[in-house]
Amino acid sequence: MTTTDRLAVTEEYRSLHKYLRDRYADKVVLTFAQIEDLLGFVLPNAARVEQEWWANPDAHSTPSPQSQSWIQANRTAAARLRPQVVVFERTNA
Repeated sequence: MTTTDRLAVTEEYRSLHKYLRDRYADKVVLTFAQIEDLLGFVLPNAARVEQEWWANPDAHSTPSPQSQSWIQANRTAAARLRPQVVVFERTNA
């Protein structure tokens, strides 16, 4: 069992997880505004200016609460900060 198998998606990011999990497309592109609509709250400032906020943890690090939402949906996240969009791509997990 891997670290991510044992970590549940936190309540605040569960709606993003469910949305990503239920999409059939291998690539899902969401604007920050769309993500905020799904979550029901404004993303923290760090999400808008720090690439690390959207980081996909490696096998030796603990996932952040937000990254658990896409990891558990078998996705990776690649943020494009200037246009404020995130590309979530399906993994082969």
